[in-house]
Amino acid sequence: MLTGIITFLIIFAVISSILYGLKLAKTEKIDAVFGNPERAKGGAHWIIVGTSFLLIAWLYYSWDLAKSFYPQSANELCQVAKVNDSMLSLKYLFPIEEREFKSTSIIRSENKNIEKLANEIRNSSAIRNQDKDKLLGFIKKTKRTIPLLTNEDLLENETKIKISELTNRIAWLTEDFQKISYPPIKSIEEENTRIEALKIQGGWGSSGTAVENTIEIPTIPETKKGLKFDAAAKELTLISDDFFKLRNHNSQYKTLMKEIKDGIKKYRSELDDTQEVASILAKDVLKIARRIEYASIFPPKTLDAMQQAILEFDVIQKKEQGSLRLIDIFLFPTGTIISSGPNCSEQGSGRWLPKPSDTLKKFTLLLKPSIGFKNIPLIWYEMMDVSKVVGFILPDWIADIIPGKYPVHSNDGTVKPNFKSKVFNVVTGEFKLFKIPVPMGHIWDSFLRVFLGLVLGIIFGVPLGLLMGLNRFAKGFFDPLIELYRPVPPLAWAPLVITVFGIDNVGKIFLLFMVSFSIMIISARAGASGTQLSKIHASHSLGASKWQILRYVIFPNSLPEILTGVRVAVGMCWGTLVAAEFLAGTTGIGFVENVAKKYFQYEVIWITIFVMGMLGLLFDIALRKIITKTIPWHGKG
Repeated sequence: MLTGIITFLIIFAVISSILYGLKLAKTEKIDAVFGNPERAKGGAHWIIVGTSFLLIAWLYYSWDLAKSFYPQSANELCQVAKVNDSMLSLKYLFPIEEREFKSTSIIRSENKNIEKLANEIRNSSAIRNQDKDKLLGFIKKTKRTIPLLTNEDLLENETKIKISELTNRIAWLTEDFQKISYPPIKSIEEENTRIEALKIQGGWGSSGTAVENTIEIPTIPETKKGLKFDAAAKELTLISDDFFKLRNHNSQYKTLMKEIKDGIKKYRSELDDTQEVASILAKDVLKIARRIEYASIFPPKTLDAMQQAILEFDVIQKKEQGSLRLIDIFLFPTGTIISSGPNCSEQGSGRWLPKPSDTLKKFTLLLKPSIGFKNIPLIWYEMMDVSKVVGFILPDWIADIIPGKYPVHSNDGTVKPNFKSKVFNVVTGEFKLFKIPVPMGHIWDSFLRVFLGLVLGIIFGVPLGLLMGLNRFAKGFFDPLIELYRPVPPLAWAPLVITVFGIDNVGKIFLLFMVSFSIMIISARAGASGTQLSKIHASHSLGASKWQILRYVIFPNSLPEILTGVRVAVGMCWGTLVAAEFLAGTTGIGFVENVAKKYFQYEVIWITIFVMGMLGLLFDIALRKIITKTIPWHGKG
């Protein structure tokens, strides 16, 4: 219901925004020159249109629209899929799903195998001539079994009767399937059992309390139409099972087949260890004979009536689907519901593209501190004593430089604190003050790693880059070192860095520092070396010192390049962080995605992608605001 309302609101927003945009275009000043950056400002209504199209595409291709407007369609399509699955083995016998009869395909294939094996026997130098004659005799007999199965005159009357009975059962099913009264009313006990099972199975894509448990498609029929197709599927399964138990083995075929088996068994028992090749070839002949024996080979015209009955039922069952076929065509793009035995599943974009409604439910579960992901919420907070923050900031050596000694235990086994020990407790955070909320969770851990790695890269990379852009010694000395490691992909460094620094935060932050450090050096160096010489000469002529030139000329000129480098570094850091958390991590967005992919938790995977995109977008928006505030002259000559 909620998804349907949101869909209508999105469509309304798109139409309104387009009409507003067209109206605004008509009232735009005629003298607004093409290429003027001012024409690109604003346009929030087009942002709404673009975002809305993205949401509509997600709702449509994830099948959430079908789930919202036709919630029982998946269950009904599941029953239809059961019918198609039950008919599939029968259809493959005839040129319906395939281009030719199954019997024709098997005969052609086995004739080729017989000829190929006969040539192998004739050309083999590892077996004696008398063995070749015996093996070729077995081959000849095996080939003779095929005409015994395809001869209409040799078809036994009992086999004809069974085929006729199966054909009639399909015809009766076709007739009954069209009736409103089909399927017949079950007993009260069976119906109560079905109703109780319906209460347990849940809905389409319903999620349990655990993140791992999800029902993809409810399989027990819920509607009258579903019951009809479910009953037909069960009957077709019985017909199919009965047919494939049937064998077209007449007396002449049985006699010849027994002769082949006994002859090969006796021949192989008479061979010694030196004639292993002949034994293997004899076994290969027997394999071909058994494949022919177990195949459903019938005379050409024997199954024509059954084929016609199957085609007639297929037409009727498609007709009985009614509006469900249109729902399947228009609201289940790039796939449909398929059946495999008693289970049904989504096949197509609806399988790997989770529905927004299911994703939101899963996201809510991950946010709950009591559930989270691996008992850690995506983002939450914990109360931390301020003393821990003080202990983290203040170095321990402050207590060491205070005159005096640390307390020593007395004869009675007690330790009395002194001033030096009390200072030590302060600098190590071993005291109680008051608690403050501190962020925690997978998102916070990843955010903090990226932020620290980026800040460290800016702090050390920008000054070095400016120096390399202004000094030939610095450029010549540091350039080979930077260019040596910069082209190497971060993933190549990850195993080494994690091995040296460990799998905790230090290794990941250092890896992110390496990524941002090289980018910031290149950006700052390009900005410094690109400063216009006329500006520097003008500053010299006005009596500016080197520091003043750096502070008021070179650095402002380098800022656009530096801030652009920061935007590039943010994206690189996120990509590297996810890879690092994939390799080694117990928390973070990359860790969540790595675990989710092992269990095919598509909702969780898409949640991690969305979270990373949103965090990257927030970083970028913040940088754009900084660029606008700090370098308003950029792009204005």
